[in-house]
Amino acid sequence: MNIKADLIDSDFWQPEFEVETRNDGTILMRQKGDLTGYLPTLADYLDKWADQTPDQTWIARRGADGAWVRITYGDARQQARHIGGALLALGLGPDRPLLILSENSLEHALLGAACFYVGIPYAPVSPAYSLVSKDHGKLRDIAAVLNPGAVFADKASAFAPALDAIAADGRHVLAVQDAVEGAVLFEDLLNGDAALADTARLEVNEDNVVKYLFTSGSTGSPKAVINTNGMICAMEAMVRDCYRFLTKTPPVVLDWAPWNHTAAGNKVSYLVLTNGGTYYIDDGKPAPGKFDETLRNLRDVSCTWYFNVPIGWEMLVDQLEQDAELAQTFFKDLKMMFYAGAGMAQHTWDRLRAIGRKTTGREVLLSTSLGATETAPFALSCTEVQEKSGNVGVPSRGLLMKLVPNGGKLELRLKGPTITPGYYGDPEKTRSAFDEEGYYCMGDALRPADPDDLSKGFFFDGRVAENFKLNTGTWVAVGSVRASLVDAMDGLIRDAVITGENEAELGALVLLSEQAAKMDKAGLTAALTEKLTQAAKAATGSASRVQRILVLNETPSFDRGEITEKGSLNQRAMRTNFADAVRELHSGGPGVISV
Repeated sequence: MNIKADLIDSDFWQPEFEVETRNDGTILMRQKGDLTGYLPTLADYLDKWADQTPDQTWIARRGADGAWVRITYGDARQQARHIGGALLALGLGPDRPLLILSENSLEHALLGAACFYVGIPYAPVSPAYSLVSKDHGKLRDIAAVLNPGAVFADKASAFAPALDAIAADGRHVLAVQDAVEGAVLFEDLLNGDAALADTARLEVNEDNVVKYLFTSGSTGSPKAVINTNGMICAMEAMVRDCYRFLTKTPPVVLDWAPWNHTAAGNKVSYLVLTNGGTYYIDDGKPAPGKFDETLRNLRDVSCTWYFNVPIGWEMLVDQLEQDAELAQTFFKDLKMMFYAGAGMAQHTWDRLRAIGRKTTGREVLLSTSLGATETAPFALSCTEVQEKSGNVGVPSRGLLMKLVPNGGKLELRLKGPTITPGYYGDPEKTRSAFDEEGYYCMGDALRPADPDDLSKGFFFDGRVAENFKLNTGTWVAVGSVRASLVDAMDGLIRDAVITGENEAELGALVLLSEQAAKMDKAGLTAALTEKLTQAAKAATGSASRVQRILVLNETPSFDRGEITEKGSLNQRAMRTNFADAVRELHSGGPGVISV
């Protein structure tokens, strides 16, 4: 049996493309055939599954006693109707959205469902804006743009300073527990008038705004990306067309990623909802003291689709190799492994594929994709088995892809039903985000895997604006240099920030892998020096040769704009925010490792 062919034929698309190359080198590419077969609103999907499979678990989270607390599709609709009626009675509506400050929870999920069921936009924002920020500057900006009718925080007392910072006349506070004075308790929302919700439900359509998702705001205030019913439902139709196994068996997902990001908040959560599956909230994460909870959950839940960031996969593959029982449970129903957030080291890629084949006797697809908050986010995806990591795939059905020559690279632009109408309250930034033909300008560059056959997919080739020149005037292609360095360091680092603007040579601020972080200092320094020297010898010139590195011990922050909406490191923001480390690196300060 041809394992690869069997994998692709049975569970994934086999797209065919129309490609046009203009005289100026611009490439236009789209899949043949139209995007069809999807309902116009998320409320339609909730109704569909509440009618067809009312007892199927929609979402679950472990309770205080460790048992899973489950909400079925039937219960979800019923509670969404009551909560929706209560929110409408509080004065919320299209121009008075709900602002959610706290993290993933069952209450958060039900509030979101209630909002999209009755046509109230909602905006989940990073809890760090409330709990880490000292001046709540970004949160104030968000509240000023949206003018929310209510603000939800599960434990209102913990969010009290943030709630005070954005308090306004007529603005309600919603809470589950530890409520501040005047707050409306979540349990009271469950007594709302469902008849109000039913009336509002009749008016919900594909043009209604489901939510506002905020970009990282690395250069000023966060932008409110408009997400409509139409763009989200079209996006999930693209996902379903690509991952065809979703239509055969309701998906089962365990996910820790926050819903204020488009990946989990849109793609994953609505992947489950629109296909009648089950979403298990993972209160663990790939962080010290948190990963044991993820392992506990993975021993209990066999996923059909599983996502993690590369450092999470590094931590997980160690456990899968050591624990055959965990591996059996993990791979039992799994159709694909998905990574995003950063480049995956080749050794992690190889080990994951190997343990998948050892456990199942078949190839379990390991894949990534490319998208943005403005694309809902699903845009490009790779479903061909790859020997190396990094291929982000080809454009989804229904999308028009334009690749424009820009500084020796191909700049990515997209048009289609999944592209945002723009940024709420900011017509100027909306206009600047689109080109003269109406394509959304991603700001990313792509490199064809095979220039003679674009159906083989593309590699992320960096942000168009992140490249710089050495003091010799030589341009540095940051994306390719970073990818080459991560691979050459052979699992010692998980990511890198390339430095050297107006310097004589390249350097890098590096983030250690889990494996390297456990090594003693002398052994780590020796290993890093050896791999860096080998990489430098293999480089072809000053614009690709990294001569020195410095280990970063501080985790990059989404809230400081150091991590993009797509989860990759924001190279320019990192170089700016770690300017002292960059100066130390190029002046030869302590801790610098050189060729």
